This record gives sequence, C-alpha cells and structure tokens, in this order.
Amino acid sequence: MTESSFDLIVVGGGPGGYVAAIRAAQLGMKTALVEREHLGGICLNWGCIPTKALLRSAEIFHILRHLDQYGFSAKDISYDTSRIVARSRAVAEQLSNGVAYLLKKNKVEVLDGHGRLAGKGMLAVEKSGAQVAELAAPHIILATGARARTLPGLAPDPDRVWTYKEAMVPSAIPKSLLVVGSGAIGIEFASFYRAMGAEVTVIEALDRVLPIEDEEISAFARKSFEKQGIEICTGVTVKSLEHSDRHVTAKIEAGGTASALSVEKVILAVGIVGNVEDIGLESTAVEVRRTHVVVDEWLRTGEPGIYAIGDLVGAPWLAHKAMHEGVICVEQIAGINNVHPLDLRNIPACTYCRPQVASVGLTEAAAREAGHEVRVGRFPFIGNGKAIAYGDPEGMVKTVFDAKTGELLGAHMIGAEVTELIQGYTIAKTLETTEADLIRTVFPHPTISETMHEAVLDAYGRAIHF
Repeated sequence: MTESSFDLIVVGGGPGGYVAAIRAAQLGMKTALVEREHLGGICLNWGCIPTKALLRSAEIFHILRHLDQYGFSAKDISYDTSRIVARSRAVAEQLSNGVAYLLKKNKVEVLDGHGRLAGKGMLAVEKSGAQVAELAAPHIILATGARARTLPGLAPDPDRVWTYKEAMVPSAIPKSLLVVGSGAIGIEFASFYRAMGAEVTVIEALDRVLPIEDEEISAFARKSFEKQGIEICTGVTVKSLEHSDRHVTAKIEAGGTASALSVEKVILAVGIVGNVEDIGLESTAVEVRRTHVVVDEWLRTGEPGIYAIGDLVGAPWLAHKAMHEGVICVEQIAGINNVHPLDLRNIPACTYCRPQVASVGLTEAAAREAGHEVRVGRFPFIGNGKAIAYGDPEGMVKTVFDAKTGELLGAHMIGAEVTELIQGYTIAKTLETTEADLIRTVFPHPTISETMHEAVLDAYGRAIHF
C-alpha cells in the first residue's frame, strides 16, 4: 500500500478537479489527484463533450436534408447510428487521454481509486474493495461531482428509461421518445433525437421550457421547437412509468386531469444530486444541504482544511464554473493576493439545441425584481446579413441595462452560434462595461456578432438595421 504526503489532494478528476490539480502544481504544490473512473469526469466522458459530437452529427444531417436551399441535391441520404455514437465516444476518449497527459506534464500524482476522508488531513484510497493508498495533506479539495436525479415512480433502466448515459449510446434512434425535463440537458437530447427523425415529446413541470432563461427567449425557443415537430407540454408532471414489451406508458397529470402517453423510450432529465455519499463526510464538520456541500466564497467547508468545488457545491452546474472555482480555491490556499471570489452573475449559460440558446446575468424579470429601472434592447437575426447568407435567420438578441448607470445587467440570445457569441457580453460584464463602451465598440461586418451591437443600440433607441 502506497503512503505519501502531499501539499494538496484533489478528490475527483472532472473539470473542476483536474484544473485545480494543475493550477496547484503550477504554483509549486506537491499535488495528488484521486479519480475512481475516467479523467475528465462526467462532462468530458458523458456530458458536455460527447453530446456536442452527437449534436454536430445532427446538425450535418439537418443541412444534408436541406441542400436544395443552398443549390445542391443528393439522393438516398442516410446515417449509421453506431458510427455516430462511435465518433462521439472517440472524441471523449481523445480528450480524456489529453487530460491524463496534462496531469503528467504538470507532475500531478494520479491515483486510480475511490477516495474517502480518513481523519484530519488524511485520505484513504480504495480500489475493488481493497485499500491501495493512504494519503496525507493539509489541504483536501472535494470535487466528486454529481449524478442524475431520479424521482419516485420514474426509475431508470438501461432498456427503456434512460439517463444521460444511455441516451448518448443508443443502438438505434427510437421512433418515439419522451423527454422528462426541459432544462439544458433535456432540450439538447430532444433536439438531437428530433433531428435524427424521432417523434419527440418534452414534458416540463414548470410553465415554460428552459425555465432559467429569460421569458422572451423561452417563448421564442418553444415556437422554434414546435415548428421542428417537437411536442412541448408545460405545467405537466409524470406520475409513473409502466413498461410493456415494446413501449413505456407515462401516466401524466396536468391541471388535475390525468392522461397517458406511450412511447418507445424515455429520457429522464430532471436535475442532478451531489455525490456526497461514501466520501467520509460523516465524521467531519462539513455541512450538506439538499445533497450539496455548503462552502463559503473561497470554497471552504465547515471543516478546516477541507474544500469543495463544482457540481458538488450546487448551481449553476456548469463545467466552466467548476474550473474557475478550482483555480480560485487553489490560489486562495496558496495565498495569492489578488484572488477574487466568483461572481455567479458573470457565468454564462449555454444550451446547444437548434437554435442555440445562451445567456449571462439577470433576466429582465429578475432585474426588475431586484429594483432596477431597466432599458431593454432587442434585435432579430432576420436583420443580420450574415445570418441570412448562412441560411440561419431565426434568432434574436436581448440586452438588459440599468437605466440610471448604463450597467449591462444581462444578455440573452437565441440563434445560430450564440454559444460562441455570449463570451463577448460575459467579458463586458466582467469588465463592468457600460452601454457607452459597447456602443463605441466596432463589431466586424459581416458577422452574426453585429446583432449584439444592434441589441445594445436598440436599448437606447439607436438601432440602425431594424
């Protein structure tokens, strides 16, 4: 059994964990990382990255079916599900290997096994039921992530009722599909499977899809999804799932009225729960609230020397948030003077459906509820030359400013490549940019990014192209 002493131990090799380990090594700390499954975590192996590979295949299939729009024609267009899935898995494997290389390059000690707190400054590592190492460090960062939530009566199974893992490796595209939950995960899967030909129904318990987004963007998205043939049911709950040889029948309820829907497959996308079990928290002062570890602004738990980052500590459940938390946590431990806590208002959110959705900051409703007098700007993609030339004129950009100070409070986008564009507004918010700065900024022409400029101009009655 290996016994080693380190300056810092990280438990979990997902985006937050491996970034924290590398940053610690850069700062001269002797660092160990313990991972029980795959380097890169859920995001790289079963989430962010492989889903984008699937969605890229769906995007190409969509373009192939609309070649006449661009002056081309083709016959007998088809796809091979196994090859689409294989490409997605190969992309994930390539990047996981890349993380392993980066950790080795930075001289981070990687241990394969399950880490569990074993007393002050101690971590026991087990593999296949046997203890393989006992590590010691004054600082231990927990980055164990989260897993799919399950609800009573909606138990997953590999054949008919899928979580995100099964949904990413289908043996065939089902003819009919029910997606329970319309957050980013649910909508991305709905978009993929609909593009590949499945009849898709999305059920959401709240009153609108993508409920964390601005209401106008949610409404725009719903119309677009329905135009693609996705059936959207909001204000609806699934009470139970009954299995037969060929179908799953969902017992649903809306406004007190019960009904049933039979489909070939079901995808559960009803949130996540933190991986707080079996990591040794019971004998510590670490507080767990609603399956997530409670931390302060520096990611410190209630137990001295124990920190937590990423999905384990709660919303927003985003890889880029976890990465930045890892860096902030490590730099604070290292005593760097100019470290700043993470401002959740400056974290962008992206949904890679068709059309894409992206946002940062406050929605219009949230800004008003917070007491701001607001100025709101909007600009449609149909007024943008690049979007029209590309054949993607469906979309809009919305900006929300404080009317008194000109502070950019929020930006909300739907349309082609907005997940790439949102970083412009994110930088603006981070730099505390005002409307005057954005108005003076020169945006290149022709680009879809010009919609961002026009949405700012519109908030101040100065839009040129609409």
